Amino acid sequence: MPEKPAFVLDTFALMAHFGAETGGEKVRDLLIQAEDGKILLAMSLINMGELAYIIGREQGKEKALEALDDLRSFPITFYEATEERILAAAWLKAKYPISYADAFSASLAQELGASLVTGDPEFKAIKKNLSLFWLGR
Repeated sequence: MPEKPAFVLDTFALMAHFGAETGGEKVRDLLIQAEDGKILLAMSLINMGELAYIIGREQGKEKALEALDDLRSFPITFYEATEERILAAAWLKAKYPISYADAFSASLAQELGASLVTGDPEFKAIKKNLSLFWLGR
């Protein structure tokens, strides 16, 4: 368990931040706290890919690449999709009605003993097995 409170950002959280949507202010507050060294922020590279394709589909590749450049400048530790993490995500996906990318953020939160930052209603199905930092309404 980390010494500082840890939070895993899912794609919903970053879309809220980049799109100035519901919960975006909470995400900005977490980024400031991480910059100040008060908390740890983490993210799966799978969710980085999900962010890229969503922005790319909606706004084009150039905007997606700009968002990824911004994302890399944030105080976030990025975690690779190792075989162990792929299987952990697969077992969650097999058990719960969540997307495969969401399974990566959820399993990373479980691995790190962190709260998952989201507002995605898919996570309501898994909330009893996961600490959620809720951004939604």
